[in-house]
Amino acid sequence: MADCDLLVLGGGTGGYEAAIRAAELGLKTVIVEEDKLGGTCLHQGCIPSKALLRTAEVWALAKQAGEFGVELEVKGLDYPLAHARKRQIVEQLHKGVEGLVKRAGVTVYHGHGALLPPSIFAPAGAVAVEAKGAETEMISPDKIIIATGSRPRALPGLPFDGARVISSDHALVQETLPSSVAIVGAGAIGCEWASLYADLGVAVTLIELADEVLPLEDEEIARVVNRVLSRRQVKILTAARVLAETYEAGADGISIGVAVGDTKETVSASQLLVAVGRAPVTDGFGLENNQRVKVGTGGIEVDGRCRTADPNIFAIGDVIGHLQLAHVAVLEGLTAVEEIVGLSPDPVDYDRLPRCTYSRPEVASVGLTERAAAEGGRMVSVGKSYFRANGKALISGDSEGLVKVVCDRERGDLLGLHIVGPHATDLLQEGVLARWMDGTVFDLAATTHAHPTLVESIRQAALAAQGDRA
Repeated sequence: MADCDLLVLGGGTGGYEAAIRAAELGLKTVIVEEDKLGGTCLHQGCIPSKALLRTAEVWALAKQAGEFGVELEVKGLDYPLAHARKRQIVEQLHKGVEGLVKRAGVTVYHGHGALLPPSIFAPAGAVAVEAKGAETEMISPDKIIIATGSRPRALPGLPFDGARVISSDHALVQETLPSSVAIVGAGAIGCEWASLYADLGVAVTLIELADEVLPLEDEEIARVVNRVLSRRQVKILTAARVLAETYEAGADGISIGVAVGDTKETVSASQLLVAVGRAPVTDGFGLENNQRVKVGTGGIEVDGRCRTADPNIFAIGDVIGHLQLAHVAVLEGLTAVEEIVGLSPDPVDYDRLPRCTYSRPEVASVGLTERAAAEGGRMVSVGKSYFRANGKALISGDSEGLVKVVCDRERGDLLGLHIVGPHATDLLQEGVLARWMDGTVFDLAATTHAHPTLVESIRQAALAAQGDRA
């Protein structure tokens, strides 16, 4: 007889949300978490990094106060105090998560969990939970959701040492700013750290293998970020390959060769921050004990409802290697749970899910880029609205960027919404809802938007996409 209906291996955002939903649906549910509930997002990612980014934004705004007629005496930056504020926010949210899980009736085991081979008595396989200073406990569940997350990906030949070659995890706990930093990888994480460091006075070199920063975003949106960061003295090298074999570390910092096209140059900095993505954590959890659970180069292989080839085992979040974002993990977790209880949820549609970068300016998008839509054979119409023409943006003193609507020229279907500029990550939700409800550009254009607001720019872009505005 099973000890519980569902065991969730990993208590990150996707894991604990899945557990709460399972308990709400009447399942006896267990979470096995080696560290704290909340996972990477709460403790090493989304929340602490955005807290520090907010400090950088306030610092930048303080230096602009004179433009608003406000005279301030800015004494300086207390970076350790910024970290103290970060920790306070994380702790407050952590207590909230613990309370939610407890009120839902979910049992939490703190320890390292590993799958054992399936048997006729435990078709999903028992899970051995090893806690420090305690005897190993065996839990036999009916179903298992694997939510073991990810870790920063290192570059071959450049292992993290936490001092000279660092990951975003290391950067989040360093309370002394480096004088200079070279960042390898200009995706969301790399651009966020480049923005933060540049605002706080650190000399930044940003190195990206692709032809543009934020290579997964619409090219026009990415060019705005490139331009703004360059204006803030970030040195950006694109189509650039780091030569790990040339890396040297000294008392004052590091140097490394970078191949840019047919030329090579040497980049020197106090630290090298590697931000080339995150690797799914699939080792050390006994996955090899179940031959039906397949692990590919991108992580655990699942179908659209997060099922592995073993009908008793599901996997969600960063460990399956799709969009590695907390809100995506939540949807995957809810989908897995609803599939387990027989509610037949829709498969996860990643083209309807928001993508966000919290640099300055912010970037947010949902759906297809203009290039992807055209390459997919769609007859595309594009509409744009620039924040420099938006009253609220001008009032706020933050008018860099634009809203870009991508739609089907004949049917008006909203294919993608892309925003770079003030509060882009908040503004995007209108487009996410429209995509979720199969909305059209005509719906966006017909909706009355309050004035003056930043969100008016979405309507203006929609009008332009349907040909009503130049």
